Order: sequence, then C-alpha cells, then structure tokens
Amino acid sequence: MALTSPQCDAPPRLQMTEARTPAAIAAALALRGRVFRAGGCDRDRFDPLCRHLVLRDHARGGAAVATARALVHADGAAVQRGYAAQSYDLSRLRALPHPVVELGRICVAPEHRAQPDIPRLLLGAITALVEDAGARLLIGCSSFPGTDPARHAQALAWLAQRTPAPAALAPRVRARETCALPRFVPDPARALPGLPPLLRSYVALGGWVSDHAVIDRDLDTVHVFTAVDVAAIPAARRARLRALAA
Repeated sequence: MALTSPQCDAPPRLQMTEARTPAAIAAALALRGRVFRAGGCDRDRFDPLCRHLVLRDHARGGAAVATARALVHADGAAVQRGYAAQSYDLSRLRALPHPVVELGRICVAPEHRAQPDIPRLLLGAITALVEDAGARLLIGCSSFPGTDPARHAQALAWLAQRTPAPAALAPRVRARETCALPRFVPDPARALPGLPPLLRSYVALGGWVSDHAVIDRDLDTVHVFTAVDVAAIPAARRARLRALAA
C-alpha cells in the first residue's frame, strides 16, 4: 500500500505505506515509543498479529511521522480476543459473521500534529485496508490525553448526546477504572475542538461510542470504544475516501 494525496492538497513529500519489513515495523514502534513512552519501548503481544501503517516524510529522509496498527478479525467471535476486549465487554459483537478491523496505537510525531492533511491520509489508508479486508465494522479506542475525564467533559458529553451506541451492540463495562459519559447539554463551541481529529472523522462517517470511558493509566489517556458501520457510510463519502486511497 502506498498513498499520496493530490486530492486533498497534501504535501507530495508525505507517503503512506504498510510496513512489511522488520526495519519498517521497527520505525513504527520507535515512533510509538517516542509518543506513548517518552522514548521507551511500546510493544505488546498484539503487534505480531497486526498490519502496521506508517506515514513517511521524504523531505526528512523518509522519517516516520505517523503510524497506526490494524488487527483484522475474521468475525465477532475473534474480536473477543482483541486489544479493545481487554477494556470493554464486547460480547454483544460476538455473533457478527463478517470481518472486523480493529485500529489502535494511532499517533503523530509532535512536530507534525499541526498538519491537517495527516488525519486525512491516515483515514484514506484505513479505508483501503478496510476494503481490502472486506470488513463491515471498524472498531478501536479513541483516546483523550491525560487521565482526568473532567478535562474532557464537554467533548464526552457531546459524544454521549450525539453518538450513542446501538443497544444491540453497546459495550458493557469491563475495565477496573471507568466513568460514565457526562449527560449535561454541552456547548458545541467548546466540545468539538476537544475531539481528537480522527474521532471527528469517525463521527462524520456515522460512528458511535460506548456510554462510558476507560481511564488508562498505562498510556496516560482516557478513551472511549468507537465503532463505524462501514455499510452505513454515505455513498458520496465512501467515493471520496476511495479516491483518497487510490
């Protein structure tokens, strides 16, 4: 997989690829360690099972500036053995008969976070991967920085109001430290800027979130389970995403 983005006016020096060699995967893990572990090691038992996406900046010698990993599950039963299932009870997804793509460890180098094209390149690459896998559902944990949910109350309340999970698929509580999403009426002017960029994209695609957040002290985040029904994405939006991934 190799992606550039003339359709969204991204700098041509940026290229998204799938890491297929030990060196390329090591570059992705090194960036994750820099972002999540202050330069330490960030790897777990899921990494050998995943496909790793890396965005490279050829103006900086091909340095990795963003990365994500994807675990392709054969069906809903396999989801129960995935990363998100450690924090959320996903038993309501068990009966799903079709492939599910689980995203994780999405990160951008700090010096590149102001570039608006990076989330779109990531989304284009994710689209290509989902279509390649024939997946009907995209899932993952969308993270907010820090472990104080009150810091993100406006954004979390907006999600609770606007993107509730379907009752038949909603995750139940599993993690030790959780909090229910706030139920007050949020101020959109304060809430929307507080949403992570890719989560905003998922919401625009009709995505939904869990009714509670998990406090992850290991990664110093608060996260919500997030899912996108691929079949429910508007046809025009799917066409634009396929064009970006072409």
